[in-house]
Amino acid sequence: MAASLRLGRQGILFGLRLSKFNKCLWATHPWQEQVRSFFQSPWFLGVSALKVQMPALSPTMEEGNIVKWLKREGEAVAAGDALCEIETDKAVVTMESNDDGVLAKILMEEGSRNVRLGTLIALMVEEGQDWKQVEIPPPDAAAPSAAPPAPEAVTAPAVAPIAAPTPPPPPAAATSGPLRLSPAARHILDTHGIDPKLATPTGPRGLITKEDALNLLKTSPAAKPAPATAAPPPPSPAPTPAAPPPPPGSRPNIPPLSIPGKPGAPGTFTEIPATNVRRVIAQRLTQSKTTIPHAYASVDCDMAAVMHLRKDLAKEQIKVSVNDFIIKAAAVTLKEMPEVNVTWSGDGPQALDSIHISIAVATDKGLITPIIKDAANKGVQEISASAKALAQKARDGKLLPEEYQGGSFSISNLGMFGISGFSAVINPPQACILAVGTSRSELRLCEEDQSLRTQQLMRVTLSSDGRLVDDELASRFLDKFRENLEKPQRMALA
Repeated sequence: MAASLRLGRQGILFGLRLSKFNKCLWATHPWQEQVRSFFQSPWFLGVSALKVQMPALSPTMEEGNIVKWLKREGEAVAAGDALCEIETDKAVVTMESNDDGVLAKILMEEGSRNVRLGTLIALMVEEGQDWKQVEIPPPDAAAPSAAPPAPEAVTAPAVAPIAAPTPPPPPAAATSGPLRLSPAARHILDTHGIDPKLATPTGPRGLITKEDALNLLKTSPAAKPAPATAAPPPPSPAPTPAAPPPPPGSRPNIPPLSIPGKPGAPGTFTEIPATNVRRVIAQRLTQSKTTIPHAYASVDCDMAAVMHLRKDLAKEQIKVSVNDFIIKAAAVTLKEMPEVNVTWSGDGPQALDSIHISIAVATDKGLITPIIKDAANKGVQEISASAKALAQKARDGKLLPEEYQGGSFSISNLGMFGISGFSAVINPPQACILAVGTSRSELRLCEEDQSLRTQQLMRVTLSSDGRLVDDELASRFLDKFRENLEKPQRMALA
């Protein structure tokens, strides 16, 4: 017992002496502290970054294009400063910063297209930190999207060899008859130098579709190593086989490939990339015509009073267009008939409290409908000024989201192009759109004195949602609209 106590006491004394020795050792070697501070310094570990992601700048936006960066790497950024211009599905919108700091790294350069929401586009650091040492995170956003196809690409070849011996008919069908490829499939296979006979057609009547070509591209070992440009040149002089070996009267199954710098042969085509605006227009038009029961009704309006009033206002240096009177007449008519100022939602009809008129403006990127808000409470001159300003912003791509979202009624005027009359497609979730044609002179019989008079007539066609505005209600709306337009002073009293 005494011996163990003695040994324990000696161990404690030895430990105390050893700790003093270590302190002296560390004091005599200050370089160890420098090494420790180096490994703990931001230069070694990197500066933590503030992530800048692709935001949703409109309710229907799913992806955007980076048009222009307004800040450069190393520039100081304050909250609210403009970072970059992003092309959404509607317009070009300026993205503002939510934080103070320094723009450290731009991950998506100008011209990047189809950037999905939430994708990392830039990195910022806090003020005072070294922006050059920013820590760039791994591309984890792209990894999940690229990871799922990988197992499919692995399982596909595993299933293919098993399925290949079982159904010998596909190769026989491919070799027995002429190959039929879709243009997209032909382009993919020619670009990567893959024999189209290796593809398994799944389209109608043995057509090799784009999906078949992509599946073959995933499973083919020569898909990636093929530099492609060296291989295609030998076949490219071989348009000679495309010469008249086929029998006369037979049509080639594959259109000839156009060669840059040479005039296109008959049957060639050039793919045009669709902008986000064009893509959304196509989706909404398809949605409108397939889900909304359109009903149409037309009426002719006598524009003599409007033309006379425009001349009187022009003498007073007040310039307004016929379209401004049409917007005012439509807004006043909606105010008098609120049952037309409705919209359709998933649960059914919804009555709108405000009257916001959407006007169709054609731009280089497509059609967009800026909104004149509270049009019923504005004068014709104020409507004219708003319409001109919004149309110019739409052509410049500078419309804000609140300037083209939330309309209750649309107007599309093609009269300036000489179109006598047409039917427009409803802009969902609105219930109606008014199509306006050009005015024309017609000789008509006046019922009051049975005399012939020349009238300036303009045809308007109302496209209405049959679930909300039936034929009787649409007829009454057009009748009231014609009265308001033919008597402009009535609109001032309404």
